[in-house]
Amino acid sequence: MGKPKVFVTRKLSNELVKDYEEMLDICMWDKEEEPVPEKILRSQAKEVDALFTVLGDRIDASLLAEAKNLKVVANMAVGYDNIDIEAAKNHSITVTNTPDVLSETTADLGFSLLAATARKITEANAYVKEDNWKQWAPFLLAGTDIHHKTLGIVGMGRIGEALAKRATGFNMKIQYHNRTRKPEAEEKLQASYVSFEELLETSDFVVTVVPLTEETEELFNHSAFKKMKSTAIFINISRGKVVNEEALINALNKGEIKAAGLDVFYEEPIRADHPLVNMHNVVCLPHIGSASNETRTEMVHLCMKNIVEVTANKKAITPVNN
Repeated sequence: MGKPKVFVTRKLSNELVKDYEEMLDICMWDKEEEPVPEKILRSQAKEVDALFTVLGDRIDASLLAEAKNLKVVANMAVGYDNIDIEAAKNHSITVTNTPDVLSETTADLGFSLLAATARKITEANAYVKEDNWKQWAPFLLAGTDIHHKTLGIVGMGRIGEALAKRATGFNMKIQYHNRTRKPEAEEKLQASYVSFEELLETSDFVVTVVPLTEETEELFNHSAFKKMKSTAIFINISRGKVVNEEALINALNKGEIKAAGLDVFYEEPIRADHPLVNMHNVVCLPHIGSASNETRTEMVHLCMKNIVEVTANKKAITPVNN
C-alpha cells in the first residue's frame, strides 16, 4: 500500500516538509505568492488523500463532492470560512485549522497596528523618506495617545485576551463584547463586559477579532460607525467581511471616526487604487497577522501533523468538524 498523497497549495521550503516525506507522498504547487489555478486544485483534489490549503483557496461543495479519496483538508489559518464545512462533514472529510500557535503573534501585530495608526507611524515614515521634513513644528504629525485610553475588544477569544494583556502595559481601560462572558479573563485582565452598543459608544479604540459567521458578517456597518466616538480609531485583524467597507469609508470621510488600521479586507488582495489605501488616516497591511517566521513555521508543522494523523485513521489534533 502506497503512502497517502498530499497536495500543498503553496510552495514551501523542502526543509519544512522533509520530516514528513517518509510518511506522505507530497506534491506541491510550485509558486509561493501565486494561487494554484482552480482547475489544477480540483484535479489534484480528485487524486489525493489530503489537501494542505491556505485562506485564498476556495474549497466548495462541488470540489469536495468530486474528491472521492479525500480524507482531510488542513487549513493553514485559524479561520476556515474558505471551506464548506457542512459539505466536508457530509462527505466524512475532516477539516483542521491552526489555533493557539498564532494567538500571541497576531496580538503582537494587532497592537502594533493600533499603535501605528494612533501615532501616524507609517505616515511619518513616508514623510521622512519623501524628504518632506524641513523643520520641527509643535504639532507636526501629532497623533493620539494610547496610554490610559479605553480599548474595546469585540471577540474575546485567545487573540482578544492576548491583545488585552498587552493593553494592560499601557494602563488602558479594557472592555469587551463577546457571545459569552469570560469571568476568568475579566478577573485576570481587569476587563469589563459591556454590550456591543456601549462598547462602540465609549471606546477610544475598537478592535475586532471576531470570526466570520452569518452573525458577524458586516457587523461593522453604517449604524455601528455612527455610534462610535468621532475621535475613535477602528482596528480590524479578524476578517474583512465583518466590515461594510462603504460604511467605513463614509465614516472616515465624514469624520464619524478618526482613523482605521486594517490587516484584512472584503476582497483580498486589494489594489493600490482602493479608496481605503489612499486615505491619509488609514493604515493598510497585507493580511500579515500571523506572519512571523516562527509562527508560520509552527502553522505548517501543525497542518502536516494533522494530515499524518487523519490519513493514519487517527484523530486530528485540531479538528474543526468531527
